[in-house]
Amino acid sequence: MIDWPRRTAPPHAVPNRPRPADQADAPGRAEQVLRRLEWTVLKRLDGALQGDWRTLMRGAGLDLADLREYQLHDDVRHIDWNVTARLRQPHVRVFSEDREMAAWFLLDLSPSVDFGSGAQPKRQVSAEFVAVIARLLTRHGNRVGALLYGADVEAVIPARASRQHVLHLLQRMLARPQPVPAGPGGATRLSDLLRAGAQAIRRRSTVFVVSDFISEPGWDRPLAQLALRHDVVAVRLLDPLERELPDLGLVTLRDAETGEHLLVDTHDGAFRRRFAAAAARREAALHAALARAGVDALELATDGDLAGAIVRFTDLRRQRVRLAAGAGLPAHLRKPA
Repeated sequence: MIDWPRRTAPPHAVPNRPRPADQADAPGRAEQVLRRLEWTVLKRLDGALQGDWRTLMRGAGLDLADLREYQLHDDVRHIDWNVTARLRQPHVRVFSEDREMAAWFLLDLSPSVDFGSGAQPKRQVSAEFVAVIARLLTRHGNRVGALLYGADVEAVIPARASRQHVLHLLQRMLARPQPVPAGPGGATRLSDLLRAGAQAIRRRSTVFVVSDFISEPGWDRPLAQLALRHDVVAVRLLDPLERELPDLGLVTLRDAETGEHLLVDTHDGAFRRRFAAAAARREAALHAALARAGVDALELATDGDLAGAIVRFTDLRRQRVRLAAGAGLPAHLRKPA
């Protein structure tokens, strides 16, 4: 039987039992997980990022660094009108960002995040990503906090800066009992988590929304509103089986959110093609919603390389920052000297 992360309204729900032994051992597991990540993923990132973690995060403060001529892509709000009037050529202010910042993790821990077709579920990928990014930040004296969402917003962990705080955050994620299917009408409402984050995070921060984005519709508008004030990164958790079904014959699928059971024939090629087409439409709609919200997106697959995904994402952000500063433009777009 495969726990399938669908959102439907079946007549009955089959509860999952909490695992008290896992909760009691959470502190030791958190230390073990963090130590393993420090020796593997963090060491790789130290060499790959070469200390340039500012391309991944943004500080809350801005200092005036320079003035330069206005270019087509520049924000008109940064035009210095006094200098423009004096030199009779539009000039813009260039700012350098304050390194000290706060990062918040909005963590979707709803039942569908426990799905995984391989060695690790999406929740483990989420925990490892949070541990790596939080440790990268706290080593530089920055603060990290989190909001945990299951059936509702269950906890707000204040932002602090220490390895012990990262362990506490990781422990809270690992100690949380396996979610119980909510039954009919119990679909995840990601919009509730986003609105709670907007209320709880007062100062401008970098906000990581870590979710599989399997939710009731309507989360894109709160996400766009959150991005107006904060630097938002959508971290999408996914499993290969959510995009394409293999030929396994008759398989019983269980809705991880509601407990509904469904018997499907994966040997039917037409069914697998319809499934892949529906998954492709869902992917396109998700990417379009993230683009409309104006947020950067990072995809983390259960069978992927965490360090490699973070490095690729950081490279893309670095290129975007350079373009926004007027550097690295193609030769045909540059003004002649």
